[in-house]
Amino acid sequence: MVIAVAYFIFSLIVRPSLDREWNKDQEILARVTFDGNLIYVTNIRNINYRSTTDYDVRYYDKVFDLNKLNSVWYMVEPFSGYGAGAAHTLVSFGFESGDYVSISVEIRKEKGEKFSALKGLLRQYELVYVIADERDVVKLRSNYRKDEVFLYPVVTTRENMQKLFVSMLNRANKLATRPEFYNTLTSTCTTNIVSHVNEIVSGRIPFSFKVLMPAYSDELAYKIGLIDNTIPFEELRNKYHINERALQYADSPDFSKMIREE
Repeated sequence: MVIAVAYFIFSLIVRPSLDREWNKDQEILARVTFDGNLIYVTNIRNINYRSTTDYDVRYYDKVFDLNKLNSVWYMVEPFSGYGAGAAHTLVSFGFESGDYVSISVEIRKEKGEKFSALKGLLRQYELVYVIADERDVVKLRSNYRKDEVFLYPVVTTRENMQKLFVSMLNRANKLATRPEFYNTLTSTCTTNIVSHVNEIVSGRIPFSFKVLMPAYSDELAYKIGLIDNTIPFEELRNKYHINERALQYADSPDFSKMIREE
């Protein structure tokens, strides 16, 4: 009881903010406006990396036609050097034109700040939805962090693809004006994706420890049919393991297309 009261008081005192000395890769937030089926996204991040610490931050604006959205992809990046189950996940959206855009739910780092699961429980990190080019957020993980990266096509209807895209973009807009804290248990990269999916289809993703240990979240997605479960799981993982192709086509303007070549 005492701990609960203390945490309640702590939550009243420690409030999220948009005004901090942010790390340069997260200083500028994307914003989205809607005009019927047209979606205008400003400040899509497209960092040019030389290493994980040496890079040029770049942005561009783009218009997406919701009616041309034809694929959704789920990325899992198990962390090397961390405990079992630790991973980052994100969602990419593909269009008939061959364009792709990613939405990555992350902590918004202040300068010099690093992630700690414990600090993530103590209202120390703001939450951010990074809207970015795959040559930024995917290549960072496969080519520069050297983590294993799996990029799976999601099995769903075009209508649900559209709903998911709009839902995540609306959340990104909201966080750009009304900050919230990240929480290691309740508001992470994966739990937020789950919330968006279950907002569209109630109960589509059941509660599972594999949501809290996202390195295994693709196993859950396989089990419930959110990704292809018509072939053995290990065969599926090998099929959508993209590191070799990401290195081979690192400088290609068709990077997103080529990492999906089978």
